[in-house]
Amino acid sequence: MNLNDLLHYLRLGGVTLALLLGASVVALGVAVERIIALWGVSERSRNLGEIVQKHLLRGDVAAARTAAERSDAVAADIFLAGFDRWERSRSTGGNGIESAVERERAQVGLKLRRNLWLLATIGSTTPFVGLFGTVAGIMRSFKDLGVDVEAGGTGGSAAVMTGISEALVATAVGILVAVQAMVFYNYFQARLSRVLVELRLLGDEFVEILKERTAGGPPPEATPSREGTTPPAPRPDPQPAS
Repeated sequence: MNLNDLLHYLRLGGVTLALLLGASVVALGVAVERIIALWGVSERSRNLGEIVQKHLLRGDVAAARTAAERSDAVAADIFLAGFDRWERSRSTGGNGIESAVERERAQVGLKLRRNLWLLATIGSTTPFVGLFGTVAGIMRSFKDLGVDVEAGGTGGSAAVMTGISEALVATAVGILVAVQAMVFYNYFQARLSRVLVELRLLGDEFVEILKERTAGGPPPEATPSREGTTPPAPRPDPQPAS
C-alpha cells in the first residue's frame, strides 16, 4: 500500500478513521509518558530504602528523614508519611504508623497508574468504532448502488464489493488500535504490580525498624540472680576473756 492508497482510504473513512488514528496517537503518547515516569522507579526506591534502613539501624532518625527528603524516589513519600506520624505519636509508642504508611502507599499507587484508564478505554471501544465505520460504509455502498440502478446503470456487484472492502478498513484499523492499547495496558499493569509489591515490602520493613529502634529507650539493666550464690559465712562468736 503506497501513500496514495492510504490517503484514499483516509478520505473514505472520514470521521471514523480520524477518530481511530487520534486514539492511536493518544495511546502511544500515554505509553511514552508512563515509560518515562516509571523509568528506574524500583531501583531508586530500593536504594533509598537501603539508605533509610542503614540510618535507622544506627538509631539516627534525623539522618534517615533527611535522606528521604532529598530523594526523588516514590518511596520517599511513604517514608516521610511514616516519619510524620511517628513524630506525632511518639508519646503513644508510634501507634498509627502502619496505617499512615499504607495510606501514602495507596496514594503513590494512584499516581503511578495515572492515565492508564485511557489505554483501557481505547482498547475496549475502538473495535466498536471501527465496526460502526464499516457498517456506515456498507450502507453507503448499497445506497450508491440503488442510485446507480435508478439512474439506469447496470448495478454490478463489483462496485458493491469494492465499497464493502473499503469499508472493512475501518474495522481492521479499530482492531489494530485496540491491540496496541491493550498491549501497553497489560504491560504497565504487570509492571506496576511488581512495583507496588516492592513498595509494600519496603514500607513494612521501614515500619518494623522504626518502631524497634525508637521504642522507649534502652532496656533496663538485668539484676543478678540470687540462685546458686554462696551464702555469706557466719561471723564467729566473740570469745570470753580468760
